[in-house]
Amino acid sequence: MDLSKYKSNPKTAYLVAALDHIQNEEDRAAMIKQMDELLAGEAAQEEYPNEVVLEVRAGVGGEEAALFAEELAHMYMAYATTQGWGSRFLAESKSDLGGYKEASVEIKGKGVYKRLRFETGVHRIQRVPATEKSGRIHTSTASVAILPIRKKSKIEINPGDIDMEFSRAGGAGGQNVNKVETAVRLIHRPTGIDARSQSERSQAANREKAMAVLLAKVEALEEEKAHAAHSQERKDQIGTADRSEKIRTYNILQDRVTDHRVKESWHNLPAIFAGQIGPILDTLENPPQS
Repeated sequence: MDLSKYKSNPKTAYLVAALDHIQNEEDRAAMIKQMDELLAGEAAQEEYPNEVVLEVRAGVGGEEAALFAEELAHMYMAYATTQGWGSRFLAESKSDLGGYKEASVEIKGKGVYKRLRFETGVHRIQRVPATEKSGRIHTSTASVAILPIRKKSKIEINPGDIDMEFSRAGGAGGQNVNKVETAVRLIHRPTGIDARSQSERSQAANREKAMAVLLAKVEALEEEKAHAAHSQERKDQIGTADRSEKIRTYNILQDRVTDHRVKESWHNLPAIFAGQIGPILDTLENPPQS
């Protein structure tokens, strides 16, 4: 029997050594089954890792779009809390009214990518802004990207293609401002993609975190290109993992959110923005048959 696939994996290599001392065939078969289960679990985690970076970015609509981006970020973080996942901001850029021009949130927990993977795309909100005196409905957008953080990236980036910038990491309300330039921004010159991290205490830790995010973003770009090339093959699937695809509308006056991919709607937007998005995610995982 070829044991090379077990010997080359750290999780099973030690079991191979023990296998050499087992003569009973049933015991050997049980141990090989155990090793297969370990490898299968590792493969599943590579496909659906338990760590993602949620990136939200304000789109059309100026300050209203930034406020919407902030609402989306907090909606996902609230949902993460209900699932027992951990979440924290890696980087944020605020608008004049306190919304997010862009923000990156790290979310960790069992099944996080599998659960959130269909959230990538353009989200749209229709409402009357508080500053609108004539009562006109405004439409604003924000993009969401769910970036899986894999232990083994599918791509490699040449370090020579990366520019690095450092800055001071500021705290909330101007408090606890870091006097050392620990915040890191990495720019991948061939694609123009950048990644930031300001949440860690040291420059080295922020650089490591930003590099993980940069890898995930470049990998996502390559996957988008591949999906576009095979768009006809994907026509029956939900979404294209493309952040330019308009996927959902939140209509405040009608208290309704509609996902355009499955043509389903849900009500009670206050609860949804408070993190109760489970029914939406359930439908996306098991879409109704057309």
